Order: sequence, then structure tokens, then C-alpha cells
Amino acid sequence: MNKEEQKVVAQVDDFSLSRVPMDKRQPLWQVLAIQIGGFVALSQFMLGAELGYGLDFKTAVIATILGSVILEVIAFYLGLAGQREGLPTSLLAKWAGFGTVGSALVGVAFAISLIGWFGIQNSNFAAGIITISGQHWPFGVVATITGLLVTLSVIFGFKGLAWTTVISLPLFLVMIIMATVNMLEGHSLSTLISMAAPSAKLTLTTAITLVTGNFIIGAIIMPDITRFAKNGKDVFWVTVVGTTIGELGVNVLGVLMAHATGTEEILPIIYELTGSLGILLVITSTLKINDINLYSASLGFVNFFKQVFKINFNRGAVTLVVGVLGTIASVLGIIDKFAGFLTILGIVFPPIAAIIFIDYYVLKRRRKILDESRQTGTLPSYTETMHPVTLVAWIAGAATGYFVTWGVQSFTVLIVSSVVYYVGMKIFDKR
Repeated sequence: MNKEEQKVVAQVDDFSLSRVPMDKRQPLWQVLAIQIGGFVALSQFMLGAELGYGLDFKTAVIATILGSVILEVIAFYLGLAGQREGLPTSLLAKWAGFGTVGSALVGVAFAISLIGWFGIQNSNFAAGIITISGQHWPFGVVATITGLLVTLSVIFGFKGLAWTTVISLPLFLVMIIMATVNMLEGHSLSTLISMAAPSAKLTLTTAITLVTGNFIIGAIIMPDITRFAKNGKDVFWVTVVGTTIGELGVNVLGVLMAHATGTEEILPIIYELTGSLGILLVITSTLKINDINLYSASLGFVNFFKQVFKINFNRGAVTLVVGVLGTIASVLGIIDKFAGFLTILGIVFPPIAAIIFIDYYVLKRRRKILDESRQTGTLPSYTETMHPVTLVAWIAGAATGYFVTWGVQSFTVLIVSSVVYYVGMKIFDKR
């Protein structure tokens, strides 16, 4: 294989099973743009509309702020570990509590959830195409075409994410401005803020769980993006700016728009406030977020097959398979289960963040071998298979979130899984 061929392979595989070298790290603006692009998406508006339809403005904002704080803490500390080690989450987890088999399970769990996100976003993409065309095209056919088209751009890895973000993010911001201006022309801001919720179907604690569930995967897979950052300061700004603009900014607008239109269905809201042009911009922006979904899902599956079956699949090839699966999910109607999907994410995935945090920053069980191998740009040669305490902590946290419905479920899950993992490991260490 000549140097040119090696260069192409490296670009497509995108360091999915190795550290990102320092000379391949990207400038702050590029990493930040991708992170903002992950937040500023139609799914975020869907969440805002869900909150606005079921809560008054003040309660919806409180839920967003509290949920965002949880997300920022998770995203920053995991993102910092990813930047320091140059590793994606599914590979970092191998030396941060989960071991070989555990990290493989983490990777495949992420990948499955991201396929669900891909299906939700692709459903919006296809529905937007049908709406703007005015034709009665079969949804399944359109969703199949849009899903496969989006898949193609992800094959070229991180650089593919960058160019789609540069194109689509400004267009999505234009749609936001158009919708906001038209909304305020027909309704006073004071009226929208003070009015009762169209449907008082949510509680504050449920809303916080929905907020954290909406981006908990994004927070946990922050290393997938920040492994390309140059330093910890960049990770801080990527986390704070991305979360503030995405969670608080977009959520609040979604809440106001739901109050203005009296519905939680996001595409009718966008169409009422912006017309066909707004739908067109939404369609364009969907490309951006689904690129990120497929990108991280492909990293998870690559790591899974490497750790469990010792097979080195190329990330570009895996992307094609994942894209097809996500397209099938959209055709089968996953978007109709949006709120339930967020609730599941809000209780199943926080234990992963808790275990990685406690192991990497508190117990530091594998920090020495990570530090030593980082100096040579390689990966540690030793790792455990999967510690039983890890599995117990994961199950205990998720079960607590499922059965204990009082309080903020996602926060309760974090606390329980952290305590179980810390105490369990201390007991095993003494033995």
C-alpha cells in the first residue's frame, strides 16, 4: 500500500482504535462548531416544544437549567479525559472501569441508541421533504432515500463532520431567526412567558429527566469529539458554550413556540412560523446532526467487534451498515416514541458516565499505565476483561432510575451508580 492509499485509509478509519496524535488535533472553532451543531438541531426544538406543551415557561426554564448543569458536568470531565488520552468514549472506557468486554458493551449500547437518534432525525428529514413538496409521496420511500444520502457524508470521518456543519449550521440559525421574528409578530413576549401550558402533562422532575435524556448520549460521547481538541481549555469552552447555546437557547425558543402555536408537533410549528423555506432549512440541518449520530455509532461498533471478536472492521464500512439500520428505524416509526425514548436514555446511560468518572478521576486504577503509554502515543498492553463491580453498579443505577420515580431520575441514577461502584471497588481492593 503506497503513502497515498495509507492516507485515505487513515482518513476513513479516523483513529477509531488508536490515539489521535497531537499533530492531528483541530483548532477550537472547528471542534466547537461540531459541538454546537450537535445541540442546535431539530431534536432540541422537539424537546423544547415537548416542555412548552406540558409546562409553563418558568418551570420549563428551571428544568432546562438544572438538566443542563448535569449535562455540563458530565460532558466536561469525560471530554477532558478524552482530550488528554486522545481516545473516543468506547475505547477510553476500556481503561476507565469497564475493561475489554465492558467497553465493548458500552460501545454497542451507544451505537444502538444513536441508531435510534438517527431514525428520529431521518424521520423529520423525510417528513420535511414531503411537506415542502406538497406531494403524497410514500414516507417509507422518502425516508429510505434520505437516510442513505446522509450516510455517505459520514464515511470521511471527522473532516466530513466539519464541512457539513459549516454548511448546515448557519442555515439552521437562519430558520431559528425567521421563526422567532414571525412568532413575536403575532404574540407578545410577555404573553408567551406568562401563559399557562397548553397541556399540563409534565412535572418538573420528569422534565429534568427528559432534558438530560435528550443529550446524555452526547455528553457521554464527548470524548469522540474532544479527542481532537488541543488542550483542556478548549474542552471547557466547547462544553460551556455548546451547552449554553444548545440546551438553554434552543429549548427556550421551543417552549415559546409551543405556547404560541398550542402544539408539541415540531414540523407544524416550523411550517406555521416560517413556511416552506423554514422546512427546507430544517431538512438541510438534519444532515449535520445525523452525521454526528452515525459517526459515533460507527466508532462504538468498531470497538465492539475489535474487543469481543478480535475483528478489525473499517469504520467507513461499518458506517454504511449503521446508516441502513437507522434508516429502517425511521421507516418503522421510531419518532412516535420520542418521549419514552428520552426517558430510557435518561436512566440507562448515566451509570456509564458515573463509572468512568469515579474510575478515572477518583480511584485512578489505570491512570499510571495510561500516562506511560500516552508518552509513546500507543495504547496500554494490559487491561482487565470486565470487573463484576462495574456490571453491578451499572445495573443498580439503571434499576434505581426505573423503579424509583420520585426526584430527578437521571440525577438519582448518577449518585447510586457512583456510590455502588466506589464502595464496591474499595471492598474488592481490600480483599
